[in-house]
Amino acid sequence: MNIPDHLKYTEEHEWLRIEDGNVAYVGITDFAQGELDELVYIEVETVGETLEKGEVFGTVEAVKTTSELYMPVSGKILEFNAKLDEAEGDDPTMVNQDPYGEGWIVKIELSDESELEDLLDAAAYEKLVD
Repeated sequence: MNIPDHLKYTEEHEWLRIEDGNVAYVGITDFAQGELDELVYIEVETVGETLEKGEVFGTVEAVKTTSELYMPVSGKILEFNAKLDEAEGDDPTMVNQDPYGEGWIVKIELSDESELEDLLDAAAYEKLVD
């Protein structure tokens, strides 16, 4: 199982990668995509909205189940990955193939950077899923 050191994690199996300043990318972990199996649909209808940490920003649908996606930190949803969007590229399996790269789900603008301290580092996340 792949758990990159440079990312932050939640107990709900989302990851967060800080880019420029207060802009970050969010996706689901390799563990989560493995548990869900092949993803068939990803829905994010919150682009442009500002959500609090822990609020649902979308859903992922797999062959066997549907799971909610939770904000790892408070912030504004800037973008939904077009490659995953049914209206654009429509390839949700990108999350299965490359969960930490091309399979990112949303781009956000953080509204409270102090919340980053509440996230797990790679070692803590690895202990959670072992």
